[in-house]
Amino acid sequence: MKLKNKVAIIAGGTKGIGLGIAVEFAREGAHVVVGGTNPKNGENAVKEIYAAGGESLFVRCDVSDLADLDGIVSATVEKFGRVDIYVANAGINDSNKTHFLEITPEQYDRIMAINLRGMFFGGQKAAQQMVAQGDGGVIINMSSVNAHLALDSQVIYTISKGGIQQLTKVQAVALAPHNIKVNAMAPGPIETDLMRRVGSDKELMDTILSRTPQGRIGTPRECGRLAVFLASDDSDFIFGQSIYIDGGRGFQAFPTPGYRTVTEEDYERLQNLLAEP
Repeated sequence: MKLKNKVAIIAGGTKGIGLGIAVEFAREGAHVVVGGTNPKNGENAVKEIYAAGGESLFVRCDVSDLADLDGIVSATVEKFGRVDIYVANAGINDSNKTHFLEITPEQYDRIMAINLRGMFFGGQKAAQQMVAQGDGGVIINMSSVNAHLALDSQVIYTISKGGIQQLTKVQAVALAPHNIKVNAMAPGPIETDLMRRVGSDKELMDTILSRTPQGRIGTPRECGRLAVFLASDDSDFIFGQSIYIDGGRGFQAFPTPGYRTVTEEDYERLQNLLAEP
């Protein structure tokens, strides 16, 4: 087991990519604390983590609230004695496709408070605990392929994800003397709630898949396996990087040669897949 007896916090770990990471950590022997704002999702996540063989705890945590960030770290230490891994996965997008000229300060502040400010201070508080322990640790930030794709329908989201990649580099340099390894994951289209919303638009889904050379969306489990690698000793010489797990979406600006348009059968299959809990 690559993470035997390690203690991991996953902020935003009750569903989607975060839960996929939590389950894979548990399979590799870690104790996993998941944070989120929905207790029902948290309860279900804990059950899945236990089923995968790991001990688990849900802590209600809104990462835009510094008291909640203190709370999830202290609850983890109280339950398991330490923090070895912190995964900053919590993030939101704006469901309104608002043009740059129309974005309000309230929209900007809401997304940035969670996606960037929450990630900054969550990592800081986890790192403070790791430094106090004196034997290093791991931080994994959740960026996105949209960190470098200029999508004018997701202006604030893309800005926040670009900021995460720079934050990751700065954290890596600042925390290297304390033996704390920092990297980021940058997913492309993955089976998540966001992709469920995207999947309701056949034209948009076709556009995304046509620009993803592998011609499919990824899974939370695949993200979980990458997170295991980044959390384990196998990645010890990877430093301040953003690792893309995107099926090639990040470098494909035009439809993939030979790509066929999504058929009604393909679309129905995707809808069934994305409708799974």
